[in-house]
Amino acid sequence: MNWQRVVLGSLSLIVLAGAAYAHNAICDCFQNEDDTITCEGGFSDGGKAVGVPLRVFDQAGKVLIEGVMSEHSDFTFAKPKVDFRVEFDAGQGHVVTIDGRDIEP
Repeated sequence: MNWQRVVLGSLSLIVLAGAAYAHNAICDCFQNEDDTITCEGGFSDGGKAVGVPLRVFDQAGKVLIEGVMSEHSDFTFAKPKVDFRVEFDAGQGHVVTIDGRDIEP
């Protein structure tokens, strides 16, 4: 009977560990006609990103714009005049970085 407990306990740990990492952060940005950028975020398990920080950096790493995702899991900002990158920071292991050159209209 002890070996069954060990096997079941090990399987439970494997399942719980998998569940802890079962969602990934997702963020996509697109350019609007009015020269703004909208980023939409969420998680692969369908979770919303309300309140998740989003920062826009220049190439030197200076923060140009910062805010949080709205109740609709989006954030809109004026397109910077310099090269930039967007960072969607949903916590350790859940950071999505998007190069501004990859954002299409």
